[in-house]
Amino acid sequence: MISGIGTDIVETSRIARAIEKEQGFRELVFSNDEIAYCESKTNKYEHYAARFAAKEAFFKAIGTGWKAGTAFHEVEIGNNENGKPEIILRGETARTVGDIRILVSLSHIKDLAVAMVIVNP
Repeated sequence: MISGIGTDIVETSRIARAIEKEQGFRELVFSNDEIAYCESKTNKYEHYAARFAAKEAFFKAIGTGWKAGTAFHEVEIGNNENGKPEIILRGETARTVGDIRILVSLSHIKDLAVAMVIVNP
């Protein structure tokens, strides 16, 4: 049973500007593992943008949007052993949201990134 679905699209240049201009933006939004992953890529801002879109889509899918007790950097977008993206909840965010099954799909090109998230109880 699907309890929520969310989607988001973001301009890669918007995320690149925020990372380059806003002190602490990257660390506020992304986990250390996400930063290491994105920084290792040739087109790193596309990867940052896709992860940002996934976080936004996740908060839409749970039906509350961003709320107290959750943090963007605790919604981590990783990859399983086959390279498939997955969302891992950490810290207070994991405790606040509870035990749910999360499916995520990411896509990006030079200018845009999109993500879709489905949650099941």
